[in-house]
Amino acid sequence: MLGRLRAWAWAIRRDVHALWLAARDPRTPWYAKAVALAIAAYALSPIDLIPDVIPVLGYLDEVILLPLAILLAIRLVPREVMAEHRATAAGAADRPTSRAGAAFILALWLAMAAALLWWLWPLVE
Repeated sequence: MLGRLRAWAWAIRRDVHALWLAARDPRTPWYAKAVALAIAAYALSPIDLIPDVIPVLGYLDEVILLPLAILLAIRLVPREVMAEHRATAAGAADRPTSRAGAAFILALWLAMAAALLWWLWPLVE
């Protein structure tokens, strides 16, 4: 079961990347681009349909509604366009990642957190 869950998560990740590529493709209809943009805006928005502070139900939109919306967007994109961008996204997932880049980003976030703490520390005392 864990293997199926991992495969499903990988497919969702690939499809989201493929949707991002398809939204920039001129062969994709405007309504599919609008749905993909709305999904991305909702996924990245701090405002949720169901607030995350509600136990269990708070994550319902991320677990059920967001994948359903992604499936809707995939169905709106022409099959040949989606197949092409899925192949591109799968190839991009196979590329190596930069550990040095990840370390740099982590160090940057830690430096920003330390600077914020240093700036706010006099207000706490």
